[in-house]
Amino acid sequence: MINLKNVNVILTGATGGIGSAILDKLYSVNAKILATGTNQSKLDNIKKKYENVITKKFDVSNHTLIEKFIDECNNQLENKIDVLINNAGITSDNLTIRMKDEEWNKVLDLNLTATFMITKFAIKKMLKNKNGKIINITSIVGHTGNVGQANYSASKAGLIGMSKSLALEYGKKNIKVNCVSPGFIKSEMTDKINEDYKKNMEDKISLGKFGVPEDVANVVSFLSSELSDYITGETIHVNGGMYFS
Repeated sequence: MINLKNVNVILTGATGGIGSAILDKLYSVNAKILATGTNQSKLDNIKKKYENVITKKFDVSNHTLIEKFIDECNNQLENKIDVLINNAGITSDNLTIRMKDEEWNKVLDLNLTATFMITKFAIKKMLKNKNGKIINITSIVGHTGNVGQANYSASKAGLIGMSKSLALEYGKKNIKVNCVSPGFIKSEMTDKINEDYKKNMEDKISLGKFGVPEDVANVVSFLSSELSDYITGETIHVNGGMYFS
């Protein structure tokens, strides 16, 4: 039984489909959560729905404000950041020869560079407590690649390599760093996919269906708990058998 009572969590990208499922799951197991995102109305709804969840509007692409953001989060969590979940991310798809520098840069800047900076400053806080867990939400395309997503695939593959390096650097300081790599997960985006394409994708999945956000949230909950205390530097795939590492 997972119980995250007295565990303080920062969750970025809390207003999206997977982020909302992670928030709901962690709340159900008693975590104290600081939820961040860029959509104020959705953050207001979180505040109404969940008692004692702290909400904070912040755009992680504002690199110069990230250190201040982590300082403020740390203060709001009474100087104890136990778990950081880097879930915020964007896509800007295009074929490589048509991809503009702006499309490349904004995806790498948010998905990879911002995650690095948030993690860097959070680790500084965790070192003082000699404890911490970092969970980076990556993607199946960070392993397989995908047509039209050279930027997104590169950003997610970069997260995996970065996480392994951080696990090596800070394992002896009792800080664990892992990734969760979703495959095709039901969302507003996948609901808009052409039915023929969706069927083609489902045929490539061993379990024959798309996952749901709760599938990802369950793994994040496990990695946030003491049940995962001897796991670091790993990527857990949640893709129904679409890809085997």
